[in-house]
Amino acid sequence: MPVLLPTSRSHRRPHAAGAGNQMPLHHAVVIAGGGPTGLMLAAELALAKIDVAILERRASRDLVGTRAGGLHARSIEILDQRGVADRFLREGQIVQLAGFAWTRLDISDLPTRHAYGLALRQSHIERILADWVEELGVPIYRNVELTGFAEGDTAIDVTLSSGASLRADYLVGCDGGRSLVRKAAGIDFPGTSPTLNNLMAEVEMREAPAWGLRHDALGFHGLSKAESGRVLVVVTEATLARTGEPSLRDLSDALVAVYGTDFGLQNPAWISRFTDAARQAATYRKGRVLLAGDAAHIHHSVGGQGLNLGVQDAVNLGWKLAQVVKGSSPDSLLDSYHAERHPVGARVLKNTMAQIALLRRGDDGRKAAREVISELLAMDAPRQRVGAMMSGLDIAYDLGEGHALLGRRMPDLDLTVEGQALRLFTLLHGARGVLLNFGQHGGIAIKPWAERIDVAYGGPWELPVIGQVTAPGAVLVRPDGHVAWVGDESQHGLEDALTRWFGPTSLHKKARGIPRARSKLVR
Repeated sequence: MPVLLPTSRSHRRPHAAGAGNQMPLHHAVVIAGGGPTGLMLAAELALAKIDVAILERRASRDLVGTRAGGLHARSIEILDQRGVADRFLREGQIVQLAGFAWTRLDISDLPTRHAYGLALRQSHIERILADWVEELGVPIYRNVELTGFAEGDTAIDVTLSSGASLRADYLVGCDGGRSLVRKAAGIDFPGTSPTLNNLMAEVEMREAPAWGLRHDALGFHGLSKAESGRVLVVVTEATLARTGEPSLRDLSDALVAVYGTDFGLQNPAWISRFTDAARQAATYRKGRVLLAGDAAHIHHSVGGQGLNLGVQDAVNLGWKLAQVVKGSSPDSLLDSYHAERHPVGARVLKNTMAQIALLRRGDDGRKAAREVISELLAMDAPRQRVGAMMSGLDIAYDLGEGHALLGRRMPDLDLTVEGQALRLFTLLHGARGVLLNFGQHGGIAIKPWAERIDVAYGGPWELPVIGQVTAPGAVLVRPDGHVAWVGDESQHGLEDALTRWFGPTSLHKKARGIPRARSKLVR
């Protein structure tokens, strides 16, 4: 079968949380924040046998508020690459989730097994991720918060709200938009200030609400039925002056300003306030400190991209950090995390600002612009292009000139390995790299990284936005599912790619004994 590039085991075993929340004095990686980004990163590191622990300020898994509402297609693909997508698909609702400024985008004709989104609230996403992370043996220390840290030459000393301290080789801030890790590291967070306030809440109403969406001079608003049977409220406030934790009175005033009534508002389950501020960390890495998720970027929730962006940050970072911790790759590999993910985050900020500009108010000019955009997105080519962007399927890292596949997500090909049907994504379940040879048996030898592999294949491949591309002779796939090298039996550039992404050959001399196999693509 295709070769799984070798990895070494960590010298430390993951620790179980001790009684009384006692913690070991040292972990290879400490993650501040146990939301979706932190959980996904912990899983990636645990798959690579790295000693990782999560610090979470919440005392339990309970999540107050609706927050994110689903997973886009690329996030579902990533979970499929790790063999856990079915856990989420069983609990969510498959829908056409992608949209731009409230124009729904049907991506069902894009070339992916998951040409849809999954409606699933963040509370469920976190619960499923936490179950997986606990199965992998990662300790989650709850009811404790990082209060500061001091970075040395070889480690970081972390201080905690409990008065305890611990040491880590690396610290990753997944602690949200107000990230203490980012602030303590002195990383700038430039961007734009809010132009609007939104309130979101789950409430009961004594009167029948005015269901649906609406625009007016204040902004955009909506009343819909929540999972709980309550009313889910999204309303734009009339002023930016109100800040901090919102009250029931704030919500009532906002509803009256829009609808002329608060519909007998009562018994709120929760109320939150958010804005359209758009900010991004100047760097995602500073020494032994890294940032991911909302700690690295904040933006309006329109388009539902925030949670997905954080999960994808984690998958880009996890395997790189694992290899650096093990010593199989140099520390400089971590610089590629910022180089690849910062432009992706910047593009999300840009498209959310564009959407808010269209939705901001209900004046005639914006209404006309929304209608023109909606007509444009009804055409196949623009719909597919924007749909691929909003769902994360078109992400391409700049890995230089070459084949159209280089830097893009690898399609989930149907393979036949030794007579057994196999999907390519199954080869990524262990979060390790894969080298596929679609040429002749014995055509590529990659010692000392691995023994030879053979995969026979014919026919074109299809990629979102790009369309059909010529089938390459061989492909090197990174653990995050992106293509690191495309070539043929000449192996030109393969050694450089292996060294760049999987470390120099001197660190791989123990890679031996991987069996050969013939494989055949059946799709």
